[in-house]
Amino acid sequence: MDPFDPALLAACTFIGLVAGVLGGMLGIGGGIVIVPALLMLFDARGLEPAIAAPLAVATSLGSIVFTSMAAAYAQIRRKAVEWTVVRRWALFLILGSTASGQVAVLFPAGALPVFIGAFLTLAALVMFADWRPAPHRAFPGTVPGAGIGFGAGLVSGLAGIGGGNVIVPTLVYFNVPVLRAAATASTLGVPIATFGTLGYVLSGWNNPELPHATVGYLHLPAALAIVLLSVFGAPLGVAMAHRMPARLLKRTFAIVLIAAAARVLYSGLTTLGWI
Repeated sequence: MDPFDPALLAACTFIGLVAGVLGGMLGIGGGIVIVPALLMLFDARGLEPAIAAPLAVATSLGSIVFTSMAAAYAQIRRKAVEWTVVRRWALFLILGSTASGQVAVLFPAGALPVFIGAFLTLAALVMFADWRPAPHRAFPGTVPGAGIGFGAGLVSGLAGIGGGNVIVPTLVYFNVPVLRAAATASTLGVPIATFGTLGYVLSGWNNPELPHATVGYLHLPAALAIVLLSVFGAPLGVAMAHRMPARLLKRTFAIVLIAAAARVLYSGLTTLGWI
């Protein structure tokens, strides 16, 4: 595969714009757009699924570092970030995300995507319904919060989704308004994506089956092409989010979650041979 294929890089640039807008608007980092698109692009160029999947996830996470930075900067300027959550969760999210590259190889093929897809489907249904958390429900203490943070980082790194798909519904469950939940998820997406990328770089280091212009499983030309426009799309998405009614924002997020769940479930069920 030619890593500097003009068609590949042009497609990645467009993907980056779409991912940036969605990432800024919903705090999701854009991975649910980037990963399936990269999988199709890599498959069309003859890469084996065993290589294409971690390559797509790692490249998604690598580009999300910069998308999340752009979205986080815009959200911080609007004073929308819940810094208490960031301080409590950042370390545990980093640990979970860093572990993802090593943990991914321990699961039976297809089993983990099915679990993640089922989780995202449940979260989407809760967000789409006009469900309201119990008003007395408070943010969890140190020990439960550490477990939630580690689990969110691990799942996010394994799926290449940047964290928002897990973090936003979790924060809404604990009575954080959806707009502030999305802003906080964007901010936490920076360490999740950074250390998740590092995990995949290390796990793919010196793999002779990887194509040229890669560092571990990170495809550098594709990641740079995605970042090119995603950093401009992210602030645009943030501005859109701050103009949307909270209910519409929640339901938009739910629809995107359902799309993510469908993609992950299809991948897992296909690998297991159930469809």
